[in-house]
Amino acid sequence: MVNITNSKGSILISGDVISNLAGDAATGCFGVKGMVSRSQSSGPLQLLRRESMSKGVEVVYNDDQTVSLQLHIGVDQGVNIFAVSRSIINEVNYKLSQTAGIPVKTIDVFVDTIIG
Repeated sequence: MVNITNSKGSILISGDVISNLAGDAATGCFGVKGMVSRSQSSGPLQLLRRESMSKGVEVVYNDDQTVSLQLHIGVDQGVNIFAVSRSIINEVNYKLSQTAGIPVKTIDVFVDTIIG
């Protein structure tokens, strides 16, 4: 959990909230088909539905009260992967910092599949 404290009190933000905000921001970017997850037995990749997109996001809590994120995505065929990744990083960072006040240290984007 992330603990944000100010003069009026403190707010605890769970990893599920962070994952959902990050997944929502990432899937809203041009060229992103959706978040991707691997089944429990390291089976084939699965494109996640909107309700469970947080499974494609891994949240790591850092000692300096920041979070680091790993996003696993599927993209449209023919898009510029570098441009899509940069867009995702900017959008996720903006959404987490502006919506929830969560300081983000790093965002890593893994393109796990290309969907044509």
